[in-house]
Amino acid sequence: MSFLKIVSAAAAAIIGLGSASLQAQELPDLRGETVVVVTENAYPPLQFIDPKTGEQIGWEYDAMNEIAKRLNFKVEYQNTSWDAMIQSVSDGQYEIGMTGISIKEERKEKVDFSDPYMRSEMFMLVRGDEDRFTDAASFAAFEAGLVGAQPGTTPFYVAVYDVLDGNEQNPRIKLMETFGATVQALKTGDVDMVLTDGVAGKGYVEASDGGLKLVGGPLGSDDFGFIFPKGSELVGPINAAVAAMKADGSIDALNKKWFLDYKLGG
Repeated sequence: MSFLKIVSAAAAAIIGLGSASLQAQELPDLRGETVVVVTENAYPPLQFIDPKTGEQIGWEYDAMNEIAKRLNFKVEYQNTSWDAMIQSVSDGQYEIGMTGISIKEERKEKVDFSDPYMRSEMFMLVRGDEDRFTDAASFAAFEAGLVGAQPGTTPFYVAVYDVLDGNEQNPRIKLMETFGATVQALKTGDVDMVLTDGVAGKGYVEASDGGLKLVGGPLGSDDFGFIFPKGSELVGPINAAVAAMKADGSIDALNKKWFLDYKLGG
C-alpha cells in the first residue's frame, strides 16, 4: 500500500492545522483498499456480540465503520483473544487492533498507537447488596475479598497496583479469559469485585435492576487507542479521521449512544 505514504503526509498536515472544523473532503482517500481489523468482542459496550441478533456491535465498531467511510476503505473484521491481540498485530497478522487497548509505553515497543479516542477511569463494580467494603482501601483490608480480572488488562494492573499489594500472583485475583466472564462470576458470587470503566459500569448497573452497583471513586485513568504494526502508514490517516470526528461531535454522539442510551443486556 505505497499510496499510503502520500496520504499519511496529508493526514499529518491536516492534524497539524488544529482546525475545529475539519471536513470529510479534507481527509486522506485510501481508494477502497481493504483493511483487516481485529477485535475480541468481549468488552461491552466497546465491542461485543448482541445476544438478541448474534451481530458484532459496539462503540468501536461504529467508530471504525465511520472512519472507514470517511477515509474510503473497506473493513474486514476478524477476532482473536486478548492475550494474542498485541502480538498478532505486532507480527502483521492484522492491520489494526481495537479492543479498549490502553496506551502504555511498554506496549509501544511492539505496536504503534493511534491518538487517543477515549479516556477510561476504573471503578469498582460489586453486587447490589454488598456492604462489607465501600472503596479500594476497605476492599484491600477485607482479606476474604476476591477480584475477577482478565490477565494483562488495565483492570488487572489496577487491581494489583492500586487496590492490592503489587503482587501479580496475589491469590485474591481470580483470572478469567474475558471481561464478560468476570462480570458473570461477580453475579454468581464467585468473586466479590470487578474493575470496569466507569461508563461501561454504569451500563451494567442500569441493566441489572439493582443487582449491581459501583462503589468508591476512580482508581486511575487510561487513554484508549487503536493499535498497528510498527511503522504502519495507516496511523496518520486514522488519526486524521479521529480528529475530524472529535471536531464535528461524532465521538460525543457515539458516547451518548453506547454509554448513556444503550442498555447492556436489555
